Amino acid sequence: MYFKQFLDERVGCASYLIASRQTHEAAIVDPSIETEQYAALLRERGFTLRYLIDTHVHADHVSGARKLAASMPGDVEICLHESARVTYPFRGLRDGDELALGQLRLRVLHTPGHRPELISLLIVNPERSPEPSMMLTGDSLLVGDVGRPDFGGGDAADQYASVTRLLALPDWVAVFPGHFEGPGGKGMCGRPSTTVGFERRFNPIVQLVREVFVTQLAGEVPARPLNITAIEATNRGEADLAWAMLTTSPPVPEIGTEELANRAEDAVVLDVREPAEYDAGRVPGAINLPQADLATRLEELPPHTPLLLVCQGGYGSLRAA
Repeated sequence: MYFKQFLDERVGCASYLIASRQTHEAAIVDPSIETEQYAALLRERGFTLRYLIDTHVHADHVSGARKLAASMPGDVEICLHESARVTYPFRGLRDGDELALGQLRLRVLHTPGHRPELISLLIVNPERSPEPSMMLTGDSLLVGDVGRPDFGGGDAADQYASVTRLLALPDWVAVFPGHFEGPGGKGMCGRPSTTVGFERRFNPIVQLVREVFVTQLAGEVPARPLNITAIEATNRGEADLAWAMLTTSPPVPEIGTEELANRAEDAVVLDVREPAEYDAGRVPGAINLPQADLATRLEELPPHTPLLLVCQGGYGSLRAA
């Protein structure tokens, strides 16, 4: 088996390429709109793309599945759960279905909660073992967290049932989520992978009984992405992909603490974290304006003034810029 994880630091998302070394057939899971990285690897390795799989209809980034499918020779199937509400043709997957890549099998688990149509994928090599060695969990089970339930008809009780099902798998199963940071959860630790055994023991929210889990998960959630409506419409096929292809992020310079201390007198330090994070510790003199509020509160910032953006790990500042 060939396995490659792609990390998109701009939006905190992960995508995956899985291929059979025997038949050179490949699948890509949750591709981003920056599709050239996948096309280049397919060419380099001599793989033939068979499946493009979105674990769900994303709300925080535009899927590259349709763009990539259109650029590939031969027949490539776009796959989602059968309940996905999209306007373009796709192969509808059900719980228990298997997609073949040579000797490999991608086994579908329906794991609703973050969204009703969300699926996870078990990767099985029957020639070695009937048990899965790894799984891709989309926005269901995350590292140190689980996916938030307030996007597109999600449900906290469904999330509890789905995560409980995933954590019933053997300890050794490696877990590769669809997010490692960003607005998809409350407490992701930034690591891009984990194991079932580690999460069962150390993930704080899965230690909770069902009632407390549901109450806590449905409670205070991070700010929603600013352009969620446009992203969802695009991923459902109701808006043109062209705008997403034109909105690549320009480079944003980073500075260290020494440059921050020696900043120009008129420069404003803007902390784009949530108020609770700001209250817990901040750069002296920084103004707190959460990322999600920028669109409606920009008039509070002085015009024509250099801005230095501060957040927890860089993701929020990049999105705000």
